[in-house]
Amino acid sequence: MKQKFTVFTKIAFIGVFLLTNFNAGAQRICGTVDYLNTQIQSDPSIIQRRQNIESHTQAYQNSLNKSTAAIVTIPVVVHVVYNTSTQNISQAQIQSQIDILNADYTKMNADTAKVPALFKSLAADCKIEFVLAKRDPAGNATNGIVRKQTTITSFTTNDYVKYSIKGGDDAWASGSYLNLWVCPLGGGLLGYAQFPGSGSALTDGVVINVTAFGNTGTAAAPYNKGRTATHEVGHWLNLNHIWGDDNGACTGSDNVGDTPNQGAENYGCPAYPHASCSNTSDMFMNYMDYVDDACMNMFSAGQAARMNSLFATGGARTSLLQHPVQNVYKCYIHYPY
Repeated sequence: MKQKFTVFTKIAFIGVFLLTNFNAGAQRICGTVDYLNTQIQSDPSIIQRRQNIESHTQAYQNSLNKSTAAIVTIPVVVHVVYNTSTQNISQAQIQSQIDILNADYTKMNADTAKVPALFKSLAADCKIEFVLAKRDPAGNATNGIVRKQTTITSFTTNDYVKYSIKGGDDAWASGSYLNLWVCPLGGGLLGYAQFPGSGSALTDGVVINVTAFGNTGTAAAPYNKGRTATHEVGHWLNLNHIWGDDNGACTGSDNVGDTPNQGAENYGCPAYPHASCSNTSDMFMNYMDYVDDACMNMFSAGQAARMNSLFATGGARTSLLQHPVQNVYKCYIHYPY
């Protein structure tokens, strides 16, 4: 039985994705404690804001309206912050990541066919689409990509990449855009995200290592299918890790009712079924676990409802619905893996 995951008891386990190294034997390791503790030290009101968002989310998940969620289109700006010319990734690599996000969040990923029979009825179209912005905050035409060369050889979770004055690039208005920063990350960091309500508007968004963005160019196996961004955007849309960050105790929860209670994170590509906590199998192929990119292929209906709650009346990211139509263009793709 899943236990209640509260902001107060689990605040330290929100939204950063770490990797010890980038070879085929590497494992994803959660390293969010320092990042979130730093945010909370700077602004203790984060705790109450997160609790308020959680209360709204739970009310939405328990309502009947979640089944009628409309398609949400999110404008995206990609900040390419590079030290070397190789890190100044191509527009094709950027577009590959947008395409992957669209496929994964609308259940149009070809590898959805690999979802085990036990979970097929739960695999969900989240009704969320991502489009490169056509207008910048001043109303000027844009391709949704900003390029900034830096003298910094690698960034960390100190958020320097989000400030021009610190060698990064300033966020566009986070109430109107999803800010995606692509940069060299050090210390084994693969990427990290800011949960709704957990920090400043100036730092709101997702950071991805240049070696784990999209599926071409600088993307390196086993994180070369764009699923790091799928995972981290999930955090930005208020999804928790599927195992509830309880160190294998079987007492935590991701606050989603249709994901099995799971003992700990999974790595690599586990053989199905892979059981823990007396379940039939972990939903290890879920985007919010830690398996390799090629072995992730689904969000659950409960997770979709949790994300959609952010765009319902009173939701924490409703401002993203207010962008003018000319700010985005739509791209529909069935992405092959």
